[in-house]
Amino acid sequence: MESMTASGPSAVTGLAKGARIVQIVRQYTPSRGGLEDVVSNLSRSLVARGFAVRVVTLDRLFRAPDEVLPSREVIDGVEVMRIPWRGSSRYPLAPSVFRHISDADLVHVHGIDFFYDALAWTRPFHRKPLVATTHGGFFHTKNHATIKKLWFQTATRASALAYDALVCCSQSDHRMFAPIAGNRARLIENGVDIEKFAALGSERPVRRMVTIGRFSVNKRLDRLLDAMASLKQRSGSWHLDVVGSPSDQTEADLRAAIADRGLEKEVHLHVGVSDAEVREVLSQSSLFVSASEYEGFGLVAVEAMSAGLVPVLHCNDAYQALATRHSGIAVTDFSRADAAATAIEDAYQALVSSPHLRSDMMVAASQHCWSDVCDRHVALYREVLGSRLQEVPA
Repeated sequence: MESMTASGPSAVTGLAKGARIVQIVRQYTPSRGGLEDVVSNLSRSLVARGFAVRVVTLDRLFRAPDEVLPSREVIDGVEVMRIPWRGSSRYPLAPSVFRHISDADLVHVHGIDFFYDALAWTRPFHRKPLVATTHGGFFHTKNHATIKKLWFQTATRASALAYDALVCCSQSDHRMFAPIAGNRARLIENGVDIEKFAALGSERPVRRMVTIGRFSVNKRLDRLLDAMASLKQRSGSWHLDVVGSPSDQTEADLRAAIADRGLEKEVHLHVGVSDAEVREVLSQSSLFVSASEYEGFGLVAVEAMSAGLVPVLHCNDAYQALATRHSGIAVTDFSRADAAATAIEDAYQALVSSPHLRSDMMVAASQHCWSDVCDRHVALYREVLGSRLQEVPA
């Protein structure tokens, strides 16, 4: 079945003279999220540079496990193969992945999961050059921390030996993986589609903020709601839009949390909405907020910056690194609701007193454009493959 917006099958065949890169990721379109966006943007950028790209992913979404997706589509010139899986969404087992890498010049695994381990352990048999991107590893929550650390120091470390390079998409990831991969750990921060929401934020400062992402425990939406309750006590004019899709928290969970705090009028939940609806929300907002305890990079925050929104972010490693790089980003401790509320109000007042802050955010976001990031990936692929990439244009 072909995507209605896809290029035809000949688009992939016509690129066969270039190197074939197989990207492997557990979730892809129509799933939405930071990981999916990274793989989609990298794949489309590689196609534009003359590579043949295949994405191998699971045939059911974690949020809709009973719906089987088409086994093959071509989307924006990228061949998408979906394969069956079983087991937990935390470590989905999908051994048929090996059927789809036989013609690959290089295999690029995204995430530290079954695919990362399976491709490493079987390298003596498939003998494909391997690159992996860390995407935060599996430390997004503190749950089972001891077991995770043990697994990382044993299985993850052993698997790393099979990879020609580990792409670390944040400085915190690089600090984590360099000890187990040495100089094969390369820092290439995620690219961001800065055109998708470019300059959409409200042109005049308004007390309206938005957060975007999966409804996951590690995103700490409860703390964001606590900060909103504190703001409500100070001023009745604040509004928060929560945009995302259910994960280990459901829509019902969030609506109950909103009601418990008496925020039904101040907080609006947008579940599974389209990009067009997200753009509408952004057009009414001045601030982006995130209380997330862990981020691999902070991609959505940069997307919000491209819209001209000023971020107010929790003090995790990734967000602190982003704030160090770009002035104007506010970092606070969302575990302290009153302190977070003060930081949000201060960010709004900064925008009022410094109208150029909106354009400063857009300029800062432009430093993360996908063109430059894709070029760095191509350079790494060339390093791994050597003479086998000579026929592909630089």
